[in-house]
Amino acid sequence: MSPPVHLDTSWLIRALVPGTQEGEQLVRWLASDTPLRMSTLAWAEFLCGPEPAGAGAPWSALAARVVRRRIPLSDDEAREAARLFSAGGRRRGSLADAVIAATAILDAAALATVDTRGFRAWEDAGLELT
Repeated sequence: MSPPVHLDTSWLIRALVPGTQEGEQLVRWLASDTPLRMSTLAWAEFLCGPEPAGAGAPWSALAARVVRRRIPLSDDEAREAARLFSAGGRRRGSLADAVIAATAILDAAALATVDTRGFRAWEDAGLELT
């Protein structure tokens, strides 16, 4: 089995749009049985969505079938997120991204994100971006 991949909110939104690069990558991962996961924080961001008009079945139902495991914030993820937040210069607005990154790192998973710039600061801490 392939190593897991964690999905960031913006990546999942794009992946559910037919014809996007992210959508094509999602199809490849699903075909290869790559475990797709999200932090519960990224999942909550996704659920805040609006669902696009004409999307058919609710996106949240489709996304729940794609992302079968959502990882809750535990003490371990909280501590790692705090470490990443401090290591990243304690930038305003970066704590949520630090939680998402910490969850992926502790799960030994790559992170699929559209916002690579916001996450690059944590590559030296073990975050793998895909």
